[in-house]
Amino acid sequence: MEKGVIPVKITDTTFRDGHQSLLATRMKLEDMLPIAEQMDDIGFHSMEVWGGATFDTCMRFLNEDPWERLRQLRKSIKKTKLQMLLRGQNLVGYRHYADDVVEAFVKKAIFNGIDIIRIFDALNDVRNMEKAISVTKKEGGHAQGTISYTVSPFHNLEYYQKLAQTLKDMGADSICIKDMAGIITPQMAFDLVKVLKEQVKLPVQLHCHYTSGMASMAYYKAVEAGVDVLDCAISSIALSTSQPAAETIVASLQGTPYDSGLDLNKLSVAAEYFKNVRAKYKKFDVSNGTVDVNVLRYQIPGGMISNFISQLQQQNALDKLPQVLEEVPRVREDFGFPPLVTPSSQIVGAQAVLNVLLGERYKMATTETKNYMKGLYGRPPAPVNEEVRKKIIGEEQPVNTRPADLLEPQMEEARKEIGFYAETEEDVLSYVMFPQVGKKFLEERLAGKVKVDFSLVGNEKNINHYPV
Repeated sequence: MEKGVIPVKITDTTFRDGHQSLLATRMKLEDMLPIAEQMDDIGFHSMEVWGGATFDTCMRFLNEDPWERLRQLRKSIKKTKLQMLLRGQNLVGYRHYADDVVEAFVKKAIFNGIDIIRIFDALNDVRNMEKAISVTKKEGGHAQGTISYTVSPFHNLEYYQKLAQTLKDMGADSICIKDMAGIITPQMAFDLVKVLKEQVKLPVQLHCHYTSGMASMAYYKAVEAGVDVLDCAISSIALSTSQPAAETIVASLQGTPYDSGLDLNKLSVAAEYFKNVRAKYKKFDVSNGTVDVNVLRYQIPGGMISNFISQLQQQNALDKLPQVLEEVPRVREDFGFPPLVTPSSQIVGAQAVLNVLLGERYKMATTETKNYMKGLYGRPPAPVNEEVRKKIIGEEQPVNTRPADLLEPQMEEARKEIGFYAETEEDVLSYVMFPQVGKKFLEERLAGKVKVDFSLVGNEKNINHYPV
């Protein structure tokens, strides 16, 4: 083996981002548990199984307790580290929560089985990641500081290097480059990984979506630059708006100094299993098997385009889709070039649709747009268009403090509000995250419509943690 070259590790995203990207996050726990032990035996660096939109959809659509999902997976997956995606101060919701909620949520996530927490902020505002990083460290978890990758005149190697260094100074154990739109070029992947490895000196993980068709090439160049871990999905839940296929990446690295050492036979067993699972969710399947060139032209993730189509169809205005796609980059520039990831993608997208439908830019602004311009989501990466800001919020001055500093503690009030419906602290957190959905879910559980194995709650014998 060449000096300084080490095998590349693989994180599997099938149980979280894979089906979130392709199947509207609808995969049920009953389709994960039968294959969980075999997935555990493959030898992944980690398995991303929780966070992102899974928490919401478990309660909203699947009649599942998200905490119960995590406990059951932890019970079945005994050797592999479990990983989750956390939206910084947004946690797994779509707004900022108070610090006491962040502390309680992270503590319970780790207690119930999470080993690695990937912490990001839609604006790359480190102030919105700081609390989650510190609590993760305090609870003995691995805090992965995340760069939300995007392209703009302000986003260059120096910007990303400084961001990663700040995250390291805050206590991050590793750095993830999160390319949610699939727009990182192979050369940029090489250059960025190289800079981070040489200057920041932390393990680097690359997370790409296959939307543009460049991700596998970007992965190979990142490998040559010294990337430590790559995010992949099992092939039958891969490609399109999901991640590159694990089998493809594993085969590409075989016989090289970067060989992952994973067994293609074991991966193919999982692929066959998920091929049958995917067929069950056909009505939610958004993939047409092709790459999306719009993401290269407008930096718009695939999920945004499907949302646009749905919104415009409801307004009988699908013919305006090209105008909306052209409006998004303009709104994004006015907003200071935020990366298009939850929740900024929804804020920018909704405003772009409104601008086009009303025939006048910012004639009307959504509540989220107003809050964004008030600084309540954090500090944009670049200066916003001040004329646009004034049109939206008038002479009101935006806040300069960390947004969460403006929030009062929420947990105690939530405990009173949800009352006897909450049997555990996890239940209170479910209610805080999504008050209406959470309360309805807990009411139905009390009525016996939802089954939970409470024998796993607080039973530390079933909660295994492995060092990263």
